[in-house]
Amino acid sequence: MKESDLVVVGGGIGGYVCAIRASQLGKKVILVEKARLGGECLIAGCIPSKAIISVAKAFDKVHDGARFGIHADGLRVDFSEMQSWKSGVVSSLEAGVASLCQGYKVQVLKGEAELVEKNRVIVTTPDGSKEELSAKNVVIATGSSTIQLPGLEFDGRQIVGSREALDLKALPKRLLVVGGGYIGMEIASMYQRLGSQISIVELTEQLLPGTEPDLVRFAQRSLERRGAKIRLGAKVTSISKDADGVKATVESGQGTEVVQADLLLVSVGRRPVTQGLNLQRLGIETDPKGFIKTDNRMMTTVDGVFAIGDVRGPPLLAHKAQKEGIVAAEAIAGLPTVAEWKSIPWAIFTDPEISGVGLTEKQAVEAGYKAKRSRISFAALGRALAAGETDGFVRIVSEEGTGVVLGVQIVGPEASDLISEAALAIEMGATVEDLALTIHPHPTLPEAIMEAAESASGKPIHQLKSI
Repeated sequence: MKESDLVVVGGGIGGYVCAIRASQLGKKVILVEKARLGGECLIAGCIPSKAIISVAKAFDKVHDGARFGIHADGLRVDFSEMQSWKSGVVSSLEAGVASLCQGYKVQVLKGEAELVEKNRVIVTTPDGSKEELSAKNVVIATGSSTIQLPGLEFDGRQIVGSREALDLKALPKRLLVVGGGYIGMEIASMYQRLGSQISIVELTEQLLPGTEPDLVRFAQRSLERRGAKIRLGAKVTSISKDADGVKATVESGQGTEVVQADLLLVSVGRRPVTQGLNLQRLGIETDPKGFIKTDNRMMTTVDGVFAIGDVRGPPLLAHKAQKEGIVAAEAIAGLPTVAEWKSIPWAIFTDPEISGVGLTEKQAVEAGYKAKRSRISFAALGRALAAGETDGFVRIVSEEGTGVVLGVQIVGPEASDLISEAALAIEMGATVEDLALTIHPHPTLPEAIMEAAESASGKPIHQLKSI
């Protein structure tokens, strides 16, 4: 039996960060991972998707280059080389994680873990042998997996999930996406830029359910402008497969129709991975959807057992998992730490990008604030005009009277990068006056945040003041 202070089950971004932080604090740590270090985010999610999205964005920019005076005849995408580029990015980061674990003396054990007692884990290694681990504490960081729909089970060829969609050998001419959430929308936008004909079927009446409609409108308009067929309030009731692809029967308020595609991507959400954890037997409580309940120090209902990341519940975001991993490690080390951040920023890598942090205007009002909103269009920004990317806006929601920033929503170029300044403002309790008085370099996209703040504080420069 191997003994340690901590066993971390799952080597994704939450798990390996937790293991490293605990080791920094003097704990003997064993990190168990059944597949590859980095988990879903690094291997089959965030990183590979953004690598391909970057290629697609560059291709699209050049493809549309005539308006900038760029004429590229014979422009094409070599899918094999693109996938090699993506794999190289993933492998480099995976090697970096392994190097960090080694450097911080985190013992990595490959295999499938079973939690048999609160302080005892049995690992089945790839060769079938068993390793028994004893630990004072255990952190569950097993993540989540793609939900499959009855009748639309993945076959790896014509019906796939997001993991397989990022590892295609050729560009699908016709891609049908079932589910208009952020994963489906990112992949749809990505492959549309590369040349696929896109169809989307979404059960609700809006793409990106839960996101403010005026933010979604830009991404939907971009998809439709490029020829996408979007069916809202619709569902796939049956499919048939043949050598030509997939035929899906789609029902909506407009009736029934058949949509044909070379590839069908199912992206309707994710569920926690808890197989082998024996949660019920050990007394670890979960919510109705199976996500593990914890306190604000990440401890479950069983003393000494912690849970972080996707397995703990929404929002299912890599950066949230990372911070929770740090909280769990510091709690185990006896430090006075809790998850007390004010908000968690999010970003959707569609075309254009969408991001947000903090409260929307509706949420602020519901929370009892007298909310004020201000916004500026990217069309008023010199840098956006120079780049030919003027769709979208920055909106600031603040408290009337105090000017405290309550929330920020962005749709437009580089929204995923711009949101970090807003997240810092909310975490620090900054006011719109603070943002307005902060000098931003010109010409840059972050000026939009300053300009929106100037508008909120009653001193707009590059837009007319309402009287």
